[in-house]
Amino acid sequence: MMFEPKRLHPVAAAVNAIRQIKGLIVPFAAFLFLGSKSELDVFYYSAAVLGVITALIAGVLSWFRFTYRVEGNELRLEYGVFVRKKRYIPLERIQSVDRTEGILQRPFGLVQIKIETAGGGAGMEGSEAVLSAITKQDAALLEEAIAAGKADKAITKDLAGFQEVRGAIYTMPLSSLFLMGSTSGGAGVVISALLAFFFQFEEFIPYKRVFKSFEQLASNGAVFISILVFFSLLAAWFLAIAGMMVKYGNYSIMKTEEELIVLRGLLEKKKITIPLKRIQAVRITQNPLRELLGYAAVHVDSAGGSVLDKNSSRIMLLPLVKLEQIEEIFAGHLLNYEFNTNLTPLPGRSLKRYLFRYLIFTIPPAGIVAGFFQPWGSLALLVPAVSAILAYARFRAAGWGIKGEQLSLRKRILGTTTVYIQKNKIQSIDIKENYFQRRMKLARIDAFTKSGSGVAGGMVLDIELADAMEIYRWYSRSTE
Repeated sequence: MMFEPKRLHPVAAAVNAIRQIKGLIVPFAAFLFLGSKSELDVFYYSAAVLGVITALIAGVLSWFRFTYRVEGNELRLEYGVFVRKKRYIPLERIQSVDRTEGILQRPFGLVQIKIETAGGGAGMEGSEAVLSAITKQDAALLEEAIAAGKADKAITKDLAGFQEVRGAIYTMPLSSLFLMGSTSGGAGVVISALLAFFFQFEEFIPYKRVFKSFEQLASNGAVFISILVFFSLLAAWFLAIAGMMVKYGNYSIMKTEEELIVLRGLLEKKKITIPLKRIQAVRITQNPLRELLGYAAVHVDSAGGSVLDKNSSRIMLLPLVKLEQIEEIFAGHLLNYEFNTNLTPLPGRSLKRYLFRYLIFTIPPAGIVAGFFQPWGSLALLVPAVSAILAYARFRAAGWGIKGEQLSLRKRILGTTTVYIQKNKIQSIDIKENYFQRRMKLARIDAFTKSGSGVAGGMVLDIELADAMEIYRWYSRSTE
């Protein structure tokens, strides 16, 4: 057992320093975007260097002052540089133990341990405990101590590391990884970041000479510009794909008696544990491109996690999968969930409400621009047209369904989200009507579940009032 206070591995000092430096990214990014060559640059660069040095010192001090131990059926943490803090976590409250092998940890045979409790926490990065660098042997001892201290022995003792997964219920193929990167929209982010970076180094790169050469080439025709744009987008696209493959490579899901375990990552290996009894809802999401290709992503809402870290309570279970394969993959593993269900669409009169919400905010400004800025201002009239198409798409996508003890709700913003909730996981159902909905016998329905980040669930706008009452009666029978 681990009764003596232990420090983290010294690598934790570097991890802490990097975490501190992350806080400087926003002001440094603002300087990159807005800064120019001036006398103030010396001040900005000096401040940046001082900030990095301060972060390094803070990282070392934080590491030196942090200890952990298991004692009295509790995980006890003591930390704080100037103000000493103590946190005692009862072992029976621990819901999951997640492992991460980051770039800094892997060369030293270390792992990061992230511990989630039943209610989550506001501190320690949104988890009750984050041990940023400990040996695999210490991690195994800690996990065994937690398992021994839990009444239900929910945490598996097969925690030797990231060996090859045996009996995996799903392993993501390379083709899906490639398609995921291709349809993620990450190329735009890559292009924006590269432009912001390169345009700040005018003293090193002769932009005037480069642009003059481009102007001479471009004057020979639009072909050069087209080729340049094409290859720039192609390069950004490949970078986005590479990033996804690094993040989600070796993606597998295995199942124990009471948990789903997700393993992923090439450079930074992660192991995420999801207790089945904490799953509150299952979400299937599709962006427009993936919807066209018949692919989707699957998330689960967990009752663990933290209010400050919403990603800890909404976990991606399948990054990309064929829509019709979801039922087959989870058959017998996500008990009582059925994904091949028929949904009841909205009534035709709901379309007026969807169109009204979009057109009321787009027609007046588009008309003003078209009237005052001729002839090009007429292009503004395309905005209401696009809004009308989006409103119609939202209307067509929305729907609801009840099958046994399961409620399904679907909506669209740009992509579609379908939420599947078991009746015993629903905390409450709300039906709301405004004046206009009441006249048309329509309503908004919300189904709320418990989540570590507060409340979650599903919602449908402008549902038939009679349908909303049917859902309410279905739910009320379980609470009588």
